[in-house]
Amino acid sequence: MASSCFHAFRLRRPKSKTLTIPSSSKSHLNSEMDSLERKRFDSMESWSMILESENVETWEASKEDQEEWTADLSQLFIGNKFASGAHSRIYRGIYKQRAVAVKMVRIPNQNEETKTLLEQEFKCEVALLSRLFHPNIVQFIAACKKPPVYCIITEYMSQGTLRMYLNKKEPYSLSTETILRLALDISRGMEYLHSQGVIHRDLKSNNLLLNDEMRVKVADFGTSCLETQCQETKGNKGTYRWMAPEMIKEKHCSRKVDVYSFGIVLWELTTALLPFQGMTPVQAAFAVAEKVISEFFCEITHWWPLDKQKQ
Repeated sequence: MASSCFHAFRLRRPKSKTLTIPSSSKSHLNSEMDSLERKRFDSMESWSMILESENVETWEASKEDQEEWTADLSQLFIGNKFASGAHSRIYRGIYKQRAVAVKMVRIPNQNEETKTLLEQEFKCEVALLSRLFHPNIVQFIAACKKPPVYCIITEYMSQGTLRMYLNKKEPYSLSTETILRLALDISRGMEYLHSQGVIHRDLKSNNLLLNDEMRVKVADFGTSCLETQCQETKGNKGTYRWMAPEMIKEKHCSRKVDVYSFGIVLWELTTALLPFQGMTPVQAAFAVAEKVISEFFCEITHWWPLDKQKQ
């Protein structure tokens, strides 16, 4: 297997450790749990009331995975929704005395093609994420499926997405030190991901999360795949503004598609702007596929110091 392009730092897989809650955080955590008490899922009945379903299934990739990763619903508290997508909603919650993010994916029964796709993405995300352990990869905690809603529980990243952070900044305002620190976090996470033979395929600022220490972690593995199993990208998996040309053209993809997306994220860090601003996503995809993007990348030179020794 070819060496990774994200090789600034190679970190060993950390040994699992028992997490402890600092005393200063316990009172805050307890108050959160009190406010979420009314939504405690201590029975299948209360869970189904929230998810509007009565059927129960557990996540079962294998017996071993089921025992290790199936969520204990009696320990789950659900709070407010803080993000949503076409088929998913993300809630803040508490799981086994820990702040978590709960991603709920609603599977539509009326559209068989979409149903199959979402089920496949869910299984893929759980199978991959449950086996990844790195300081710059969002930590998987548990999962369950209760048709028509599946859920994935991960650590809660309090500072939101990198895109949210950049939206609050003036263009070209991030210091070189900040840019390098954020970029190194991303590259370390991606280097580890590639060392495990995984291609992300949707690397973008909205899928990069920040914690209290403003460290970056790579998240959202719904469209990821093992490099040995990635086929042609039918259906344009990923997001146009960050998508590599070969993915737009639905050709076979390699880890190079992540390197391209990482380059777009680096441009975001230096400018704080949305990629291809002023274009629709489809226009951006056409510009990339037809290689008419020189003006877009020329903007990055505004950030470079005039003194070459400082570049």
